[in-house]
Formats: sequence, C-alpha cells, structure tokens
Amino acid sequence: MSDEELEQYEAEIEFALVQEYKAVVPMFSYVVETERRFYLANDVKTTVRSDTSPTCLELELTDAWVWDMYRPARFVPSVRVVTFRDVNIERLGEHEI
Repeated sequence: MSDEELEQYEAEIEFALVQEYKAVVPMFSYVVETERRFYLANDVKTTVRSDTSPTCLELELTDAWVWDMYRPARFVPSVRVVTFRDVNIERLGEHEI
C-alpha cells in the first residue's frame, strides 16, 4: 500500500467516524476529553487521588462511545481512565451536535 493510498484510507475512516459521531451525540449527556482520547458518556464520576505525586485523576464513564478510528467497537458499557494530565468534562445541552 502506498503512502497516498494509506492517507486516502485514513481520510475515509475519519470521515465515517465524524458521520457516526454526528449520529450518536444526541444519545449522550457528557463529552470527555483526555490527553489520549475523546469520549461521549451518559454518566461521569471523578475521583481525585491526592495521595500520589503528581495528583492523579480517575474517571469512571458509563454508557460510553469512544472516538477511535481503529477501534472495531466504539460503544462500551464502562470506561475507566487514570491520568495525571488535564481532563475536560462538558455537559451537553439537549440539542447539541
């Protein structure tokens, strides 16, 4: 596979992912962005672990969708994220896309 064919393949996968995102976003209440992934979820619980250095943040997402081009199943019942980095959690409005 040439570099051009690979780029075309990845562009097609990313376009399909964007279309899927637009279709599923109304089903979720939260958008969660970490340094490694982007998630949609219906419930987010955060736990700050200050007993570590640096402080660690643990997220538990329920009923989630994972933005990942190469993942065969993007809908997952639960996700646990542990990070030492920034996390952005936003509550979606009723009609946001």
